[in-house]
Parts: sequence; C-alpha cells; structure tokens
Amino acid sequence: MSKVKYVRTSTEEQNTSRQETNSSNFDKVYIDRCSGATKMGERKEGKKLLKDIEMGAITEVHCSSIDRLGRNLLDVLHMLDLFNKQDVNLFVENIGMYSMIAGKPNSTFKLILTVLSNVAEMEKEFILERQKQGIAIARAKGKYKGRLYGTKISDEKLLEKYKKVVTELKKGESLRRAARLGECSLGTAQRVQKLLTSPNT
Repeated sequence: MSKVKYVRTSTEEQNTSRQETNSSNFDKVYIDRCSGATKMGERKEGKKLLKDIEMGAITEVHCSSIDRLGRNLLDVLHMLDLFNKQDVNLFVENIGMYSMIAGKPNSTFKLILTVLSNVAEMEKEFILERQKQGIAIARAKGKYKGRLYGTKISDEKLLEKYKKVVTELKKGESLRRAARLGECSLGTAQRVQKLLTSPNT
C-alpha cells in the first residue's frame, strides 16, 4: 500500500460515512472510534497506521480535518514531525493542502495547522468555561442536580443512579437513546455500558 486515509469519530454512535466518501481512492482506510484526546499511538487503528508508516509501507496519508489526528496542538505537531521524518505526505481535505511539497516540509501548511489547532483548543476551553458558568448559575438558583465539579461517583452509585440507562442498554438500545431516556450525558451512558460489559460487574 502507499496512499491511505485515516478516519476518526469520537463515539461508536457517530457515522463515519462523511469522512469515508472517497475511500475507494485509497489502498487502505484506518477507522478509529475514540476521543481526539487519545494519542495516536494509543488508538487501535492509529497503532496500525504508525506501524505501517514505520515499515515504509505508506507514502501519503489523508484525513478530513486536522483534528482527526489529535485535539492537542503538541500531539498534532508531533504527528506532523513524524510524518516528515518518514517522508510521508499528509493531506488535510478541508484545507486542501499537503504537508510536503517536492519532498520538503511545507512551511505554510505548518503555520495553518498551528492556527487551526490553537483555535480548536480555544473553542474547547470556551465551551468548558460556559458549562462551568451555567452550572454555577443553576446551583445558585438551586436547580443544579449534578455532582460537584472535580468529584467522581463510584461505579456502584453510578449504576444505582442511572437504572433507566442500565435497563435501556440491556434491552439493546443505542447509547444515544439510552442517554436520552435516562436523562444523562452520552459520556455517562458510555461509562454505564463499560461497567455492564466489564467481567467484574
């Protein structure tokens, strides 16, 4: 193989079809379903991609957007540096640009990549800050029913608190529907599902 594509979605529920629209143009497509905060080397398909690159089997990697590779600027720059050292050309579809030109690093690409990654990090911080503000306002009004920021509920209490989610998941409902019916976040439903599939549960 030589030309491949890397696809990532944050959850099992998200559809990858948009990112896979041109899959027939590639020798192989690697698809991960995990958080963007997970480093490439810790992802199931990401590990395979890195191994194939190390073996010299890949010359070109495509992805729909730079945040598919990582949510953290340092992680993204690390990946770019790794690609450059292995002479692997990265093409990011939503900006229509290659990381290398005539076998040499594209300085304009790195500049744009840095700006986009910084903007993504700022947006994430802004969202978290708004969530904290919303919680503070709700708590002041006596309407906030969630746990205190920074605390963690035990596995047993989690299953007890979200009995409806447990019931729906056992019935075979999707994570999103179980979360909606159980009135909790998708992340909470995922944690419940993980506990239910754990051999110790």
